[in-house]
Amino acid sequence: MESKASGQGLMRIWRAFGWSMSGLRAALQNEAAFRQEAALCAVLAPIALWLGGSGVERALLVGSLALVLVAELLNSAVEAVVDRIGLEHHELSGRAKDIGSAAVFISLVNVLAVWLLVLLPRWW
Repeated sequence: MESKASGQGLMRIWRAFGWSMSGLRAALQNEAAFRQEAALCAVLAPIALWLGGSGVERALLVGSLALVLVAELLNSAVEAVVDRIGLEHHELSGRAKDIGSAAVFISLVNVLAVWLLVLLPRWW
């Protein structure tokens, strides 16, 4: 297998795309939380595009959903690395996992806040 550093230009971009798709596939196959959040995004993104009154509103609504997926991917990566190091309880391992979980939680709160701030004034 070639190192990730090899290649230039378009070939490097193509390989990076492949590694990204491998990461998404791994998350979908191995992470239940990511599957649930991806399914929720698949339902809410079209609704966001329909409800958003302008391009900015649509970007905020959809972008807040995308942020949840990004946070979950990073959280899953942290958990995989921590589990790779060892399954025995360690304070720093627990802290790392808790912080990753907190990032996902904050991204979910952000979805709620953005959706309320964008949509609530129309119905208030």
